[in-house]
Amino acid sequence: MRNAIRWRWTGGAVAVIAGLGFVAWQGLQPAAPVASFASGNGRIEAIVVDVSTKLPGRIATILVDEGDFLQPGDEVARMDTHAMQAQMAQARAQVRQAENARATAIAVVAQRQSERASAVAARVQRVAERDLAAKRLERSRGLSTQRAISQQQLDEDEARLLTSSASVDAAKAQIAAAEAGIDAARSQVVETASAIEAALAAVAQLQADLDDSVLRAPRAGRVEYRIAQPGEVLGSGGKLLSMVDLGDVYMTFFLPETVVGRVALGSEVRLVLDAAPDYIVPARVSYVASVAQFTPKTVETLSERQKLMFRVKARIDPQLLERYIAQVKTGLPGVAHVRLDAAAPWPAELALKQP
Repeated sequence: MRNAIRWRWTGGAVAVIAGLGFVAWQGLQPAAPVASFASGNGRIEAIVVDVSTKLPGRIATILVDEGDFLQPGDEVARMDTHAMQAQMAQARAQVRQAENARATAIAVVAQRQSERASAVAARVQRVAERDLAAKRLERSRGLSTQRAISQQQLDEDEARLLTSSASVDAAKAQIAAAEAGIDAARSQVVETASAIEAALAAVAQLQADLDDSVLRAPRAGRVEYRIAQPGEVLGSGGKLLSMVDLGDVYMTFFLPETVVGRVALGSEVRLVLDAAPDYIVPARVSYVASVAQFTPKTVETLSERQKLMFRVKARIDPQLLERYIAQVKTGLPGVAHVRLDAAAPWPAELALKQP
């Protein structure tokens, strides 16, 4: 029994010493070189733009088909505009009506100004008649004290002065009425001018709607799908077709958390597509996710222990895309190779090769 215990303690001590020795030996070994490249599986993607209707209506015609290349501003479809054309005719008639009303109001202002001028002239005449009647009455009163005229003549001169004074007051009232008419006519001119502006605004709104009834390509690209057909009725915002912006093409792939920290924006990437493995497509990192996610099922990792991956986007040079725009297609799978060390040379198998 004592010998067995002694051998057991001896074996344990030997195992501990061996373990410590192995740890010390590993610590003296040189560190493994840091990898200069990383790779991840991904697919070619691009910005997809939907061409939609702004207003509800019926599709009159579609001018493009799937696969057609478009430039910004190219017509792709036209909507039925018969109802808007009728509304436009009505709005233009309202503009003409408002313009005629304004011309009439301006004529009324001129008429009221003429009436005022006549009233002012009449007032001047009435004032002159009143002054003459006052002088005549004054002479008549002097002659009456000398009994050179009759009392009846004196009474008539007094009545004439009163009548002339009343005529002056009436002329003043006519001037005030004419000025009030001028103000009213000028207000009518302003009102008709506002009516013209409102009618013109309605015409501009309808013209904008008519312009929006001609659907145009918002950017350069290729038609991917025709979602609707001529004759169909779409609501506001209804999708007519979708197009791919071939000037903004990229590959989305995933890298493990142990690698993504060394990937900088703008890092050089070489893409190898399954459909064309003999060609190497250059790209640069344009996006690195700030939040990790679980490994997608479509991505193969080097180690099953790496459960969190970061999404990375490598954007292809737009000038290169323009040169080979007819061959650019989305959805193609491939492998993205990222250079983590800018000083490290690319392997021979990843040297740039293009058609």
